[in-house]
Amino acid sequence: MAGNSFGTAFCVTTWGESHGPSIGCVVDGVPPLLALSEADIQRHLDRRKPGQSRFTTQRREADLVKILSGVFEGRTTGTPIALQIENTDQRSTDYGDIKDKFRPGHADYTYWAKYGIRDYRGGGRSSARETACRVAAGGVARMVLGDGICIRAALIQLGPRVIDRARWDWDEVDRNPFFCADPVAATEWADYLDSVRKAGSSAGAIIEVVASGVPAGWGQPLYRKLDSELTAAIMTINAVKGVEIGDGFAAAALSGEDNADEIRIVDGKPVFLSNHAGGVLGGISTGQDIVLRFAVKPTSSILSERRTITTAGTETMIATKGRHDPCVGIRAVPVAEAMVACVLADAMLMDRAQCGGPNRP
Repeated sequence: MAGNSFGTAFCVTTWGESHGPSIGCVVDGVPPLLALSEADIQRHLDRRKPGQSRFTTQRREADLVKILSGVFEGRTTGTPIALQIENTDQRSTDYGDIKDKFRPGHADYTYWAKYGIRDYRGGGRSSARETACRVAAGGVARMVLGDGICIRAALIQLGPRVIDRARWDWDEVDRNPFFCADPVAATEWADYLDSVRKAGSSAGAIIEVVASGVPAGWGQPLYRKLDSELTAAIMTINAVKGVEIGDGFAAAALSGEDNADEIRIVDGKPVFLSNHAGGVLGGISTGQDIVLRFAVKPTSSILSERRTITTAGTETMIATKGRHDPCVGIRAVPVAEAMVACVLADAMLMDRAQCGGPNRP
């Protein structure tokens, strides 16, 4: 009921606040005897952690993960896996000036309206700091899925600036601070985001996620469709305002002939000639790449003064100081990969429970 857990067979519960002593998660449903170490999880957290470039918050967190339970002698035991990440660089004094004010675009007002209390220190539970827990859980999910499934994401638009897909190169994603697959666009974005940051403003972004190697048959109709589970998971990421699968909204402009993903037999197996559906039909995976995109709004914490009200109902002005990402979409890339990994791990285990494992054409 509290909404801090997701998944069924692979279930994740996160806990902690941005300026509390630590954050973490409990991952339940992981099969026993899987090799799992802190290093398997840490490599994903290292991609998300703050302070790695001038284009992200300068809060310095090592984001070192500790496995507290569920692993013995390097292997999972089948019991809940508890993961902890200490907060070591909180500066709660940065928020003293706004403790009685609601930041426009933030969850400040809605948390206060619901609970009658809010943690104003960086947003508390609503802070993007919580996404480190998801990345940690995603590291576990990838171990469950195994090496046969590859989940990758890239920034394809920063503010109004879009990549050139003719220059797409997955190897470029980890060579620039934007997780951008277009090296030319990444260079241009640096100048653009510098100007945005120096103006005290922020920018939005669009991220694309591709999951390869997912077999046909994962997902459940009608109310637990794989694409609905994926989009729901992505929508829980901070600042996400829209998600699409495959061609998404662009499909509305296609004809039925163009949109249909035709099928042929190659080497005795079904092969789709296109992938407008994004790898999911009727809520069940087709065996093609699963492709989704999502839009992230501009960071709400900006230096420019905005109109707001206080907890007492007084109209006032607010400018948010402190250390903030000029584009939260950048660090959403590894977070999105993690959420997709968690959903797919859940789908895999659910399929195994119902259908007994791979039995696909």
